[in-house]
Amino acid sequence: MLLNSNTYLEGGIFEFSFFHKRNCHTVFGRRWSSTCLEACLGVCDPTARGSRFLKMSSQVMEKMRSNVVIEEYPEDSPLPSSYDSAMEALSSLITRQKRGDRSSVGGKYGKLERMSMYLKILDMEEQIEGLKIIHVAGTKGKGSTCTFCEAILRECGFRTGLFTSPHLIDVRERFRLDGLEITEDKFLKYFWECWHKLEENITDGLPMPPLFQFLTLLAFKIFIFEQVDVAIIEVGLGGKRDSTNVIKEPVVCGITSLGLDHTEALGNTLEQIASHKAGIFKPKIPAFTVSQPSEAMGVIRERACQLVVPLEVAPPVDDKKLGGLELSLAGDHQYINAGLAVSLCKCWLQRTGNWEKLLKKDIFGADLPEAFLRGLSTAHISGRAQIVYDTFPKFYSSSDVSESSCGDLIFYLDGAHSPESMEVCAKWFSSASKGYNSSSENMEGLWGNGHLQSERESAEEFCKTSKKILLFNCMDVRDPQILLPRLVSSCSSLGTHFSKALFVPSLSTYNKVTSGSSAIPSDIYNRDLSWQFHLQRLWEKIIHGKEVDAAFDNGSYSKTDPTKIVPHEFLYEDVSHCRPVDNHFACTAVMPSLPLTIKWLRDCVKENPSLRVQVLVTGSLHLVGDVLRVLRR
Repeated sequence: MLLNSNTYLEGGIFEFSFFHKRNCHTVFGRRWSSTCLEACLGVCDPTARGSRFLKMSSQVMEKMRSNVVIEEYPEDSPLPSSYDSAMEALSSLITRQKRGDRSSVGGKYGKLERMSMYLKILDMEEQIEGLKIIHVAGTKGKGSTCTFCEAILRECGFRTGLFTSPHLIDVRERFRLDGLEITEDKFLKYFWECWHKLEENITDGLPMPPLFQFLTLLAFKIFIFEQVDVAIIEVGLGGKRDSTNVIKEPVVCGITSLGLDHTEALGNTLEQIASHKAGIFKPKIPAFTVSQPSEAMGVIRERACQLVVPLEVAPPVDDKKLGGLELSLAGDHQYINAGLAVSLCKCWLQRTGNWEKLLKKDIFGADLPEAFLRGLSTAHISGRAQIVYDTFPKFYSSSDVSESSCGDLIFYLDGAHSPESMEVCAKWFSSASKGYNSSSENMEGLWGNGHLQSERESAEEFCKTSKKILLFNCMDVRDPQILLPRLVSSCSSLGTHFSKALFVPSLSTYNKVTSGSSAIPSDIYNRDLSWQFHLQRLWEKIIHGKEVDAAFDNGSYSKTDPTKIVPHEFLYEDVSHCRPVDNHFACTAVMPSLPLTIKWLRDCVKENPSLRVQVLVTGSLHLVGDVLRVLRR
């Protein structure tokens, strides 16, 4: 077994480095994938400000000590057949509907009516009422808010269940127990119990549930039978008609920041979108939201009034009350999400009779209890303001390129895909990338979701030439004519400019559920690149105020020869002299596949020890997940 025992700070993940992608697996219980530890692992610099708490969940560390084992699998051995079969079964539930099509998905019943019938089939109709649920809707920050809630309540000593979406690498990321994604054994146990029970009871009027409905049912099944103390449930899409809205009596509800997203399904105005989000409110159940645009807040307040819902606006967390600590999730917007999470958790503790019992010494409304501080400083969510230092050049140097000749390749991952989140992403990237380039005595290192910690580096590090590259893709239901200008203008206003922009097709396919060890699709070099060329044209027009050559419009470049990758010199060309070069613009390129793109970037930094390439990956969580998959192979 070739296992390198060194550890590396890769986006805040405590991670082994593998010399072969399938030589070995470290496991919790039975098997562990590299995303397992992402729930809350980090590091602590004992000399850093605010280090009285380790940036690691104390409870998760205890579980690690007792559960970590090493297993070896034969090289290139397949996944257990049951897990492969589960992925195939899940893939069969993906509907071929175009997003925004509001027609029913088979059968004669509405979505929530079907959900209730499925719960009855699974004998969970009454059991779900026993779950003490925090239900969270919103446009931006749902996942972060839910993750903060989970970490806080886990640090308070509760057994937690967290259901979020989407997953980046493995579907098991959606289901966390005590901060860790569910083990493969438990996943398969509950998956097949649900699957077989539903399959035995389907009819023409009640077919198998579509993918998200099934995953929601599976989450309820897991949390009920794992006897969690609290279940934190993130809404999938909207709220009113979302599959999770089968919850009849949550302990408390939350609505994060609202914006124009999923307009094809939720409506084109903030009022319409707010109406969907407020659809999770239940009569007399407390609810919290954050400061919203007036048109959205009016709808939320009206809905709360109709249902006699005690509604409060949660204030952002005051960084002065963090006792010198930092939020584990980067970005100013996270203070808003953290504030909502704090209010939701306080309300949950009060309504379940746990506040006075657990926090006798802490006065409600005063400084944050220590358990809250630990949660806020250790919560982790992948793909949101996450920094990954690519270790590939350091360990895979070829015979003709020595280890010392390698430059730096750093990926800044953020799945922003709405105009507002693009602006937030731009602010974070501008701050984080400049922080890394700081010329202070102590060079900035990396940990966690985009935060920086002090780490002394050699003097030559300060002499590196920095190139900022945008790696972008978005779904065709998004409007890149809104997303890209917002990203460019926000970055420019902060003095951040991209040397190059690369546009790539997704590695993921929307008709297959993948696992952490799924093979890269074999057709990646035959993808239609028309959409990527469209994105390139938009970028050129935004940056230079001109249209691209008409040759790009005739469809002749919808596919490219995978062997014709842009030369390494492309990275150094002066963007002020943009011109067509081999059917590519000097400042932009459409790349035929993500694996080749990352290989090209790695080759560029291998050849130049004075080069630092900082890559912002954004526009789609699918793209972020694809990048993580490729980097970990």
